[in-house]
Amino acid sequence: MSTSAASPVTAAPRQGPGRVTFARVLNSEWIKTVTVPSTVILLTVTFVVMVGLAALVAWGTVQLVSDPAAGPPGGFDASMQSLAYDVPASGLPFGQLLIAALAVVLMGSEYTTGMIRTTMVAVPTRTPALLAKTLVTALVSFVVGVLSALAAYLVAQPILNSQDLGFGLDADSVLPSIINTGTVLALIAVMGVAIGALLRSTAGGVVTFVGALFVLPIIAGLLSGLADWVDDAARFLPSSASAQLVATGIQPGQFNQVEGGLILAGWALVLLVAAVILLKKRDV
Repeated sequence: MSTSAASPVTAAPRQGPGRVTFARVLNSEWIKTVTVPSTVILLTVTFVVMVGLAALVAWGTVQLVSDPAAGPPGGFDASMQSLAYDVPASGLPFGQLLIAALAVVLMGSEYTTGMIRTTMVAVPTRTPALLAKTLVTALVSFVVGVLSALAAYLVAQPILNSQDLGFGLDADSVLPSIINTGTVLALIAVMGVAIGALLRSTAGGVVTFVGALFVLPIIAGLLSGLADWVDDAARFLPSSASAQLVATGIQPGQFNQVEGGLILAGWALVLLVAAVILLKKRDV
């Protein structure tokens, strides 16, 4: 009777339902983001605040036109129409603050609750998990930004039309400003996730972002008369870059929309790369 030697069995790479892919990690982060009630509430508040502030700015613009004594010297002129073009994106500063807080919380809460350990066990290479969370948060923020600016435009038109300040979406730089409102919030979201990963603290990340968006510009304004380089440096702050990205008119000596966008994208890229590097090097 002959016997045959058992051939060695080679384990095949794991495939099928248990295989970790970036698409599955992305889907997991999407579920984690959109199913949390606080996230939905904060996004709704962001939308309402941005639209509400735009309506107030539109009303204030109309008041300046209707009351010559309160308006600029010489009364109404074309500059007021240009000011009206900026109304759809006028709620952006507070929108940035809310989206920054959301992005930091989405990342920082993983460390606060200990969920980061589960995430990194499921995705041991770590980087895909961070990139997936960043992509989901940026996408949601972009959509909220564009919808908020578009809704602000629609709400503001009846108010502006009372003084013949209404305008169409084809007006100079208006549509790009509405779209770039979403771009700003998306880049702010990237920065927020990165800061949350770098500091591993929700409170610390929010405070840091508030300082970068609001405190630093105030300090730069107070110091602007002391040295010329302060004004030059202030133009590179995230808040200044985001303002230029949605601007419908460029003042002399200021960056244009493309330059503002590149500066803000540079901030987001540097922070994200630093977060990726430290995430791979540090213990969870």
